[in-house]
This record gives sequence, structure tokens and C-alpha cells, in this order.
Amino acid sequence: MATLCLDFLGFQQEALKKMRDVDDKIIYALNALPTDSFKGQINSESTCRDLYAKLQQSHQSRQDSIRSCITLSATNLKQLRENREAHPDDVDTDSKFKAEQRKLRVLQAELNVEDIIKERTYKAFNERCRSYFHAGQ
Repeated sequence: MATLCLDFLGFQQEALKKMRDVDDKIIYALNALPTDSFKGQINSESTCRDLYAKLQQSHQSRQDSIRSCITLSATNLKQLRENREAHPDDVDTDSKFKAEQRKLRVLQAELNVEDIIKERTYKAFNERCRSYFHAGQ
């Protein structure tokens, strides 16, 4: 994970994008649920339960990944701050410090994006699955 965190653009564009695939395709997955006329052919409760488990695992995995990167970035920032205070005239250290600060802010913003994605996904899930499955069952 640390390698992914060092290449933030790769983490954001590749890893998170792949991890968000379940959320991006939630509508398609929910459209597989049968309408009233086909209820007997597919076990909707099982389908909803499986989808809910996938969503929870995906959300937890992404959140853990983002938090791991935040921790790593904060540690790097602390080191850079110490180097910056020890060598106040070093332009390279100052530049790295500011870049790491920006990276940390963007990572923290990703947690907010995660909250929005989770809210949107669970709203769609609850609209289609509330008749078949309730979380906590």
C-alpha cells in the first residue's frame, strides 16, 4: 500500500477507481433484481444480501486504504517539517514540504468523497432492496 500512496496520482486514478467499481455499477446490479412479475425466479433477498456485503467490504477497504495513505503522508510531512526547521533556507525541502501538504489535503478530501459515494450508493440500494433485505439482519 505504501508504494501506491507515494504515487498519489496513480493511487487516485487507478487504485481508487478500481475499488469504486462496485459503487459505479450499483444501478446495473440493482436492475438485475426481478420486477413483481418475475419475483419467483430469483431470490431477491439473497441477491440484496450479497450485494450489501460486497458494498460494505468495498467501502471499508477503500476507507482503510485512504486512511493508510493519510497516515503515511502525515508522517512524511512531520519529517519534512523537521528538515525544513533545521534548514530554513533549503528551497528543495520547502518545495517538498508544500507538495506533501497539498497531497495530505487531497487525501483528506478523498474521505469526504467516500462519504458522498457511500450515501449515493446506499440510497440506491435501499430504494431497490428495502422490500427484500434490511441491514443488520
